[in-house]
Amino acid sequence: RVQAVESGGGVVQPGGSLRLSCPVSKMRAAQLTLGWFRQAAGKEREGIVCITSEGDITYSSDSMKGRFTISRNDAEDTLYLQMNSLRPDDTAMYYCTDCAWYLDGYYPDYNFWGQGTQVTVSS
Repeated sequence: RVQAVESGGGVVQPGGSLRLSCPVSKMRAAQLTLGWFRQAAGKEREGIVCITSEGDITYSSDSMKGRFTISRNDAEDTLYLQMNSLRPDDTAMYYCTDCAWYLDGYYPDYNFWGQGTQVTVSS
């Protein structure tokens, strides 16, 4: 059973940055394709970005491309999400999860996630 533990969220002003981390068990051994999604209060979950074990990246939405950067450290079994130029509409709970190929790229498959980490963007 794969386990994930998200961390790194917090309260930040518009334009600020945060770096989220997510240790994922079996990440390196299973060569998992992993990614991030978020869910704002009262809204549907929204895929953000996925990365394969080879480093191929698929963004679920153009709105986050250029502001959010995914990376992984397989030696440490940890997934990261660097978020820059944060906006109030980025406020949400952020989760890491597995990803699967669908049509033209990799997208969150939601077979596991952790407790999430809250990101609040407010002045």
